[in-house]
Order: sequence, then C-alpha cells, then structure tokens
Amino acid sequence: MRRATGARVHAEGVTLTTREGPVYTGVDFTARPGTLTVFQADSGGGRSALLLTLSGRMRPTGGTLHVDGYTLPKQARKVRRISALGLMDDVNALDERLRVSEHLSEARLLRLRPSARSVSDAAMSAAGLADLDRRTMVKELSMLERRRLGVALALVCEPRLLVVDNVDSGLNDEHQAQMWRSLKDLADEGLTVIATCADSRELGAVADRDTQGPLQIRQGEDGRDAEGDKDNAAGEQDQVGTGGAETEGTERVIGIDELLAPEGSGTENTGGGAHREDS
Repeated sequence: MRRATGARVHAEGVTLTTREGPVYTGVDFTARPGTLTVFQADSGGGRSALLLTLSGRMRPTGGTLHVDGYTLPKQARKVRRISALGLMDDVNALDERLRVSEHLSEARLLRLRPSARSVSDAAMSAAGLADLDRRTMVKELSMLERRRLGVALALVCEPRLLVVDNVDSGLNDEHQAQMWRSLKDLADEGLTVIATCADSRELGAVADRDTQGPLQIRQGEDGRDAEGDKDNAAGEQDQVGTGGAETEGTERVIGIDELLAPEGSGTENTGGGAHREDS
C-alpha cells in the first residue's frame, strides 16, 4: 500500500457550541506527520464531534483550524479527500449482515480514485487482519476484529489523516494495548493518526516522542463537563458532508442540526464502512 506523507493538523481555540451547550472548547494542538495524537474524555465529552471536525465533516463554531494547509470549514471538501474515519457509532457502523469481503469491496468502489484489489490486502495487513477469513460475517467478529476492520476500511482510501474514535471501548486491557500498537505502527510509517479514548492506561506501552497526549477535551472555560451526550447528538446525524454553502465558524451558537460540514454532492468515502452520499 502506498504510504503518503501524513497531513499536518493545527488548531487554535477550536470550539463547538450548540443551543444545548458546549460540545468542546478551546482545542489547541499541532499534529505533525508521522505522529499519534490522543484525546481523552468520558462518554458525552465531545470526542466524536471533535474528530468529525478535524476530518472536515463537522463545522466548528469558533477558532482556527488548518489541515495540510487547508482552512476549515471553508475547504472541508479537500480535507475529506485526504482523511478517513475509523468506526464511529451512528456515522459509519459496520453492517452485520455483510461479510468482511463485501465491506472491503464497497470501500474500494467508493474510493475517490481507482485501485487494484491489492489495496485491500495491504489495508487488512496494516490493520492486523492479514489472517482473517474474509468470508466471515461481521456479526461473527470479535470487538477487536471489528475495530481493526474499521481501520482497514479507512486505509483502503489511502488517507494522509486517520481519525479513530473510542479506541478502548469494549476492549480488555490486552486488546486495548494491541489497538494502540497498531495505530502507533501506522503513525511510524508516516500517517498522521488522531484518536480518542476514555481510558488511556494502555497507551503508555507504545508512547514515545512522536506520541502526543492524552489531551483532555474541555467543555467550558473552567473545564467542567457539560450535561448531555454531545457525542451521541453528533453521531445521530445520518448524512455527513452534505448541504448548502459553507461559512466561516466565528463564535456563534448553533443547533446540532446545523453542524454537518456542508460540502457538495456525489459520492465520498468517509472511511470505515463507507456509504453513498447524495445531494
């Protein structure tokens, strides 16, 4: 699989506030190519919404955000072309009625450019699933295999930025450590990887000078968590990356239904269980 240089991500004061309250506030960080950056928060702490924002799929309401030199949200379409999502609840969940091979075929078909079948082999190997029988139904996979498959599907589109949500969810300590190792290996090959978790204890086994975090996600100036599950509110949207004209997010309070990155028509691969988006 071709390994392009990762994308540089730079955020200053990036904030998302809805009528229900703050989802995340004051996000400041820089992620260099070839690094793993980890954000930590409990459920409802803005993890999913932040990753959707960083990958050009949700509009922030304040701050400055650049990915690979592109300004978000104005150039969200270009950012979506170089980024991919691992599994994210209610955004690109796996279809349990399909086989692994069918998910891989769909991901290849929805790529933004043609690819050989070998891209699936390379993606599965990079995600730690080289020996998995692709005739297996998704419903028969373990939680670790599902999370690895989500990463493999994202890698099929050969992204420069990979975002992976809830790395630790549903996994025991040993499997968490294996997932962190896989993500760190991808970063070591040049990819920019940004991930979220609630429990970061197993991250320490792989952390080095090219690992950043865990960084705490804040929901207010005093750092206290806002009430309500903002991640679920973000995830319940059933289309990512469609809508009307884009606007700069300049410190305004909006409803959760207005948050989706508004770009374009046609087909785009969100990574990890890709689906067709129509205008």
